[in-house]
Amino acid sequence: MKTVYDFTVKDRQGQDVSLRDYAGKVLLIVNTATGCGFTPHYDPLEAMYKEFRAQGFEILDFPCNQFANQAPGSEEEIHTFCTMKFGTEFPQFAKIDVNGDGADPLFAWLAAEKPFTGFGKGLKNAALKKFADANNKKYGDKAYVGWNFTKFLIDREGKVVARFEPTADMADVRAAVAEELRK
Repeated sequence: MKTVYDFTVKDRQGQDVSLRDYAGKVLLIVNTATGCGFTPHYDPLEAMYKEFRAQGFEILDFPCNQFANQAPGSEEEIHTFCTMKFGTEFPQFAKIDVNGDGADPLFAWLAAEKPFTGFGKGLKNAALKKFADANNKKYGDKAYVGWNFTKFLIDREGKVVARFEPTADMADVRAAVAEELRK
C-alpha cells in the first residue's frame, strides 16, 4: 500500500525532497495561493505550526496558480510574501499544478485517497462551488482539488486520514491535528 513517503517533491530551489524525510510526523499538506480570499488561513496555519511542531507536526506548503491565477509570482516572491506578511516558518515547496494532466503525482494520490465531497452548505460555499466548477471544468476527471487551501491530514504512518476544503472551519482543522498528535 502506498503512503505519502513514496513521493518525492521539489523544494523552492528545485531540489528533490523525499517525503520519507518526514516519516513519523503528522503532516498537513496544503495547496496555497497568495492572492486568494483564503490567504488569511496562513495565520491559523502558522499558529498551529508553532504550537504543535515540537510534538512532531509539519505543514507542507505547495503554492499553486491553477485557481484564477491567484499565485502568479515566482517561488521566491511567494515565499517572501508569506514570511513577511504572515511570518510563516513551515516548509514551502516549489509551485505545482494540482489538477489536470500536469498535476503533481502527490496531489493526484492525496485526492484519490480522500476525494472531494463538496464545500459544505451555505450561500458562500455555493458561490465558491459555482466559481470552482467553472475554473476546474477544463480539467475534467482530473480536477482533483477544488480550490486553494485544500488541506490533507497525514498520520504518522504516512496515510491520509482527513481532507479539509478551504471552507472548513480552521478550529476543526486544528482539533483534528491535535487529535492525530495524541495517537
